[in-house]
Amino acid sequence: MGSERRSDRSKGSVWEELYKDGNDRCRVLFALNTVGAGRSTTMLWETKPPAPHSAEPRPWISEQETAATHLERNLQEIDAMCATGYIAARVQVLVCEPIPGVWTDWMDAQLPHCGGKVDPMKAGADSNPKVEDRASPVQVVVTANAKTADVCHDLKSGFMEQRMQDLILSPPYLSDKDVDVAKFDPAVKTTHPDLVSSDDHDLFVAMKWSTLVTFRSIHGFLQASADLAIAAVSEDNQTPMEKDDESDGVTVVLSSAPSSPYLIPSFVRVSYVSEENNKVAKWRMHGDFFHPASWETCKDSFDMSWIPGSLSGPGGVTPVCQDNNKDCGQWWVYFAEEQMPTTPEVYANEVTAPLVQGGSNFIWMLTERQRQEIVKVKVCVHAAGDDKSKKDQCGDFPQAVIPLGDLESFLMNFTPNTALGKKHASSRFPGYSRAEEREKDREAVKERKQLKDQEDIEKALFDYTIYPAALFHKDATIKAARARDFIITGAKRDADAVGPQKVKSSYYDVTITKPREATSAWCQAIARKGLCTLYAEYFRSFVDDRCMEACGMKKNWTPIEKVMDEL
Repeated sequence: MGSERRSDRSKGSVWEELYKDGNDRCRVLFALNTVGAGRSTTMLWETKPPAPHSAEPRPWISEQETAATHLERNLQEIDAMCATGYIAARVQVLVCEPIPGVWTDWMDAQLPHCGGKVDPMKAGADSNPKVEDRASPVQVVVTANAKTADVCHDLKSGFMEQRMQDLILSPPYLSDKDVDVAKFDPAVKTTHPDLVSSDDHDLFVAMKWSTLVTFRSIHGFLQASADLAIAAVSEDNQTPMEKDDESDGVTVVLSSAPSSPYLIPSFVRVSYVSEENNKVAKWRMHGDFFHPASWETCKDSFDMSWIPGSLSGPGGVTPVCQDNNKDCGQWWVYFAEEQMPTTPEVYANEVTAPLVQGGSNFIWMLTERQRQEIVKVKVCVHAAGDDKSKKDQCGDFPQAVIPLGDLESFLMNFTPNTALGKKHASSRFPGYSRAEEREKDREAVKERKQLKDQEDIEKALFDYTIYPAALFHKDATIKAARARDFIITGAKRDADAVGPQKVKSSYYDVTITKPREATSAWCQAIARKGLCTLYAEYFRSFVDDRCMEACGMKKNWTPIEKVMDEL
């Protein structure tokens, strides 16, 4: 899924200078949007960074006080990736104006395993010259000029989000307005060669300074991308869909045909709700504490889809499903709405829409192959200009999805932890596609006087979005199970019955009289910790089917056993 052109590792090259082991690593470019980063009300770059590699104990700093703690945590995570020997990371820090050199030195010093400054107290530190005299894993890019600096600093402008997309995609029309759509090569970048982003990379990670990237998220993204790639080239999916699949309403068959949807795994930001948080959050969370929760999505933001053949095995993009087995595949969260952050970011999204429909503008990833596909569509749309008929022939932009069995790996930490309990702008809230139904629900509650004299609780329930990760997982599972139950029962469905009739979720569809057994809870814990993909080689060998449902790989869920009345 990466670039076919491998890096020059000959003696004296940049890659050899940064990574002296000579291995062909997975090259990852991290583009870091630092607009809005500060210490209290002061811009971060106007303050002093912590002393790099200092031995003395550091004073305690609250996580909301300065963006430096979040920047440091991200750089430490990236350095840990380089330390594995599998990843070669480079960081492109995007700023609006030039920043002091001490900050560049500090960031460089946070990445010793990526080629940055080594701790002077450790072996090999003497041969580590100043950052100006050697290759550095950090590149600071000033994205604005004197005229556009004010716009760049404006969090509502979407300026930096657009710059980040342009740097990573590097579409040819940025430097050449007259691009030949039929002849251009999307693998060739025409942006300035001094930019790190102009080099060949295998994976691109674009993120805002407030988002915490993890090794787990990168692993989950690559596995999910491999799963979608193998589904698209599967021989079983190249044949036309059968009628029962077409009327299913849930199954999405990927193929190499132009009409096939193009899906890219995407992310949702979550923030932690603590017991010290505001009362709105406490009511929504039933008084518990430390729950990661989303504020940009809700249960109406997504649908569920079954994608046949979307399981990739070990050793690259390799098929797991055999013998034309339509029941072999995975359940996916399919975003039906755009994610809706609070102000000012919601306005930035309106100016610069996320690359992936339903995805996030503040943490997204692309493999080199995915980047090339998006560039093809972008160039086609640019060449079409205002001609709507030509634009329609360019194809759709990619759609955001998340694998159900590895959902938590795609929930990304918003590290300042200040996002929850904020009110969304009017008409810009999660669940906007079902706004009328929500208003009817609110009116029904008022008519029944269920929250009489409790206006604060009513506002907490209907005016604020706090969507816990555990509830996200439950809603997604129940949606998928109910959709499949509806299809299986068909015309025989009892219109008056409540709940599932033929199949159910073994973990969530339990009663007081028949509680869940230990195995399903054990499997659920495995899925939530990301072990379904970390140990994909085992779970996808089908030698042990106990955790297939929790890992999102069981199409027909658990059959409901008829309980005979003993009386």
